[in-house]
Amino acid sequence: MEFLPLFHNLRGARVLVVGGGEIALRKSRLLADAGAVLRVVAPEIGTELRELIDSSGGEQILRGYSEADLNGCVLIIAATDDEPLNAQVSADARQRGVPVNVVDAPALCSVIFPAIVDRSPLVIAVSSGGDAPVLARLIRAKIESWIPPTYGHLAGLAARFRHQVKNLFPNVQQRRAFWEEVFQGPIADRQLAGQGAEAERLLQAKIDGEPPATTGEVYLVGAGPGDPDLLTFKALRLMQQADVVLYDRLVAPAILELCRRDADRIYVGKQRADHAVPQDQINQQLVVLAKQGKRVVRLKGGDPFIFGRGGEEIEELAAHGIPFQVVPGITAASGCAAYAGIPLTHRDHAQSVRFVTGHLKDGTTDLPWKDLVSPAQTLVFYMGLIGLPIICSELIKHGRSADTPAALIQQGTTTNQRVFTGTLANLPQLVAEHEVHAPTLVIVGEVVMLREKLAWFEGAQASV
Repeated sequence: MEFLPLFHNLRGARVLVVGGGEIALRKSRLLADAGAVLRVVAPEIGTELRELIDSSGGEQILRGYSEADLNGCVLIIAATDDEPLNAQVSADARQRGVPVNVVDAPALCSVIFPAIVDRSPLVIAVSSGGDAPVLARLIRAKIESWIPPTYGHLAGLAARFRHQVKNLFPNVQQRRAFWEEVFQGPIADRQLAGQGAEAERLLQAKIDGEPPATTGEVYLVGAGPGDPDLLTFKALRLMQQADVVLYDRLVAPAILELCRRDADRIYVGKQRADHAVPQDQINQQLVVLAKQGKRVVRLKGGDPFIFGRGGEEIEELAAHGIPFQVVPGITAASGCAAYAGIPLTHRDHAQSVRFVTGHLKDGTTDLPWKDLVSPAQTLVFYMGLIGLPIICSELIKHGRSADTPAALIQQGTTTNQRVFTGTLANLPQLVAEHEVHAPTLVIVGEVVMLREKLAWFEGAQASV
């Protein structure tokens, strides 16, 4: 190990920065965030850096570097493009035994700046010892996606109760076991969900020895239209901690594989005229599993609140006092349209967009057609494959031009995506000439004309 990672308390300490340009500004931002008082020495100092110096209560010295500038400083940063000057600063600092960092010159450094993931008070540092800073930044970016900002709040929760827990458990192993249980259980879930007051109440109850609640929790998670890369960080975190997963037919296998490996998986998919599990039974199953103390993910294609019956499910949960969270997903209209190269709105073509179900609860397609024929709006029909001929004919019948561009997207955002484009007059026949599989999405409006110019997703099958 070439460098020992340490965390330096700079609050109120004076730090010398030699240099007044962009590199000096970047380093000074980090130092100011850590509470350091900046002393910046350079013949010229940029405006933004001057403002940062003033806000830190520091000083700006408009001249060349002098060895006396090190007086009273606990850390030295050489951030110039003058290599001999940087070397001199490094030598002076080392002679005094003061830690020094020379930007982009690891051999002249006694300390280096890591790539930082800041979830204060939780801070994660990644370093390559100065050999591959770009790689360190890339790894930091991955960690940023794994550790949501709310983990800082979780660390803050632990800080507020630290002394109580230390008094309760004088043995360090007991304290470790206690906090491991807290950080992997419902208390952490509440804090990460933004329910800080409830997390504090549960933690205090645990310290006071109250028996834990036996009720679990349900997470309604939007899985998006199919591409696993479109999942939210929160969705992925909850999927990986759930005990049971109830999933729909529209959830892509690649997304299901991201769930916790040992979780029970229960298929509750539905399709037209074939409901494997009726909705009321799904609602009741969620209640039963939660009352058994399970953490349950209800994984739904797209977004739970857009034609996903999420509202019906949380009504049942609320009626039984079951805690729940709702995690929005990218709805099919947004995801599939984007991957097909069709903007849903455009200043020249459509100033509004309307989401419509392709068939109603009773299986009909009896829609308010008069409200759907405005030429300045885009229409998006979910579950419209079977009713496509009726949709197109009714729109034409009620005043939409037969030449209005229209598209049907099959299994959008996945490698099986296909896009069929035509008009209201010919799209049904075009689709009928091909073997098309659900899920599909129908888009009607002038914006469809832009597809030929804007299509970008190459991972799908050829379009028609």
